[in-house]
Amino acid sequence: MSLKSKGSGGEVSTRGMVSKNWTLLLCLGSFCVGLLFTNRMWTVPEAKDIIRTTGTGEDKIKLLAGDCSPKTMNERQQPKDILGEVSKTHNAIQTLDKTISNLEMELAAARATQELILNGSPISEDMKLTGSSGRRKYFMVVGVNTAFSSRKRRDSVRSTWMPQGEKRKKLEEEKGVIMRFVIGHSATSGGILDKAIEAEDRKHGDFMRLDHVEGYLELSAKTKIYFATAASMWDAEFYVKVDDDIHVNIATLGTTLARHRSKPRVYIGCMKSGPVLAQKGVRYHEPEHWKFGEAGNRYFRHATGQLYAVSKDLATYISINQHVLHKYANEDVSLGSWFIGLDVEHIDDRRLCCGTPPDCEWKAQAGNICVASFDWSCSGICRSAERMREVHNRCGEGENALWSAVF
Repeated sequence: MSLKSKGSGGEVSTRGMVSKNWTLLLCLGSFCVGLLFTNRMWTVPEAKDIIRTTGTGEDKIKLLAGDCSPKTMNERQQPKDILGEVSKTHNAIQTLDKTISNLEMELAAARATQELILNGSPISEDMKLTGSSGRRKYFMVVGVNTAFSSRKRRDSVRSTWMPQGEKRKKLEEEKGVIMRFVIGHSATSGGILDKAIEAEDRKHGDFMRLDHVEGYLELSAKTKIYFATAASMWDAEFYVKVDDDIHVNIATLGTTLARHRSKPRVYIGCMKSGPVLAQKGVRYHEPEHWKFGEAGNRYFRHATGQLYAVSKDLATYISINQHVLHKYANEDVSLGSWFIGLDVEHIDDRRLCCGTPPDCEWKAQAGNICVASFDWSCSGICRSAERMREVHNRCGEGENALWSAVF
């Protein structure tokens, strides 16, 4: 486009300039476009906000309405059904575990009987009954650790806290409590020492014979064989080991253990953590002291050896794994080591390690009867064959307590 205008100086070219009409149109168009653009910029977010709010409200309405629909109700009941199935499966697994455990103990009992027959060792009446009939349930088995030279100690126990004859049988039948002196055989099987024990057993019928060679340095092996054999012979809730120079109140022991019967793996005793003795020649020397770290270290927590108890699952564990369980020099340390790494609850009960009179007597007068009493200085009752009657008279719970106890 070429426009010309006249002025005083002559003619001026206006080529490329826009007319007023076009300028007006362009301005109006720009205004409209700007208005449209501004509208979009400010209204779209508002629309989104409205949609979100509305959407949330709709969701709430849908949730409220959905609660009443059968489909939603079924969906909400599904987690409960799943939990029910999980619980049933868990119970089934527990039942299966118990069945397997019982079968393993019966197998162990059969093997123990077979080994005794092959070795020519005498078979107790308890072992014969176990092999020939079904397994009855008992509450606890109390094994009194004894030696060939401890006849006087055994007699002192028989005359105080261990029922004899028909009373012992009644205790087994009515209370489910088994009590036996635990002993192996001599290095010369069938010798004079073994014959003396056989004669004593014929008289009292209160021995449990182990396939084990007796010896002070073999107490760890004896403890392991005791639990394995006891678990194979009697199906009990608890298995107790006690020395023959300790005074025990059986009814108080039973009520103490009964408090923990709902727990599957318990280890009960007076827990301690004594020093690891590396020096040779001292009592309780630990030949494998290097396994416990630097000199002066202490043992892990374990029950003192005078009296302790384990639940059925732990006795079964020992029975099944007896061939691979390591034995330390001290039997109480060995037992504690077998439970390291297992999900076991350690119960520290100081009533299992009271002192002899006046300590246990004062506690009895205060209504806190002791489970077991002994002298720490002697690791048992000093001169127990002579003093057991005195301790029993002053610290015993009374015979009626046993027959009236409910486990």
